[in-house]
Amino acid sequence: MEVGASPCQGPLGRRVTRQCAEESIYNLLPRLEEKPVKPPRYISTFRPSVKREAEKNKSQWKTMGPAKVAEPSPKNFLQKHSKEPKLPPRKKEQDSKKLPALSVPRRTDHPVMGIQSKKNFVNANAVAAITGLPKKLQPIYVDRRQGDKYLLETSGLVPKYIKKKDYGVTPKYVTRRNEEMKRAQKEQEASILEHLKKGAMKQLSDEERNSLLQGLKKNWEEVYREFQGLSVNIDTIPKKIYKEKLELQMKQLEHDMEVIEKHKVICIANE
Repeated sequence: MEVGASPCQGPLGRRVTRQCAEESIYNLLPRLEEKPVKPPRYISTFRPSVKREAEKNKSQWKTMGPAKVAEPSPKNFLQKHSKEPKLPPRKKEQDSKKLPALSVPRRTDHPVMGIQSKKNFVNANAVAAITGLPKKLQPIYVDRRQGDKYLLETSGLVPKYIKKKDYGVTPKYVTRRNEEMKRAQKEQEASILEHLKKGAMKQLSDEERNSLLQGLKKNWEEVYREFQGLSVNIDTIPKKIYKEKLELQMKQLEHDMEVIEKHKVICIANE
């Protein structure tokens, strides 16, 4: 150790200094551990009202099943074949002692022996074949030359429907509809005659109707001639508008001609 050096310098001196610090007089008295004081737990002032609202709105069926379920008894366990349908109890028959008639001979029965027939089966079969009616053959058809055979009656090729009693007879709903149409036409003609009597309408004659129809056909031919004269390439807006105009005119003329041809009696209002 050099002169003037501190005793606490170096590794040995540091160890001695640590021991001196541990053996301090302040360490002789036990220290009281100071535990941190926790603040009081926060409790909302609305807690009672929330509990009351929850109890008020709570229902036992708003949960997954009822709130309180009876615990199953261990005695009521699932048994074998318990879910199968049960047949009603069998009724006892009055004649239970009486055995049913058997089609099979009993073991104790013995066949009758010694019976002989004098019938000549060869001659009987020949006579039955000669005098009997021939077997009626069912009509069949084949799908190709060496194909399978099928019954003709169930194939749909036999005209069965034309042999029905009501074949060709007008159905009732058709006759009823025709009568309704005739009645409606008569009512319409009566209303037209009434208007004609009042002078509100005028009926066209056959000559006027034919001349009107011919004029419509002539107008349609002129419009159709103009439509045929349009260029193939319609690339401008005026050409498209003109084409649509001609198409509308032809449709209107066709509709008017169809109405006039359909109705023989045409009335117009007096001016």
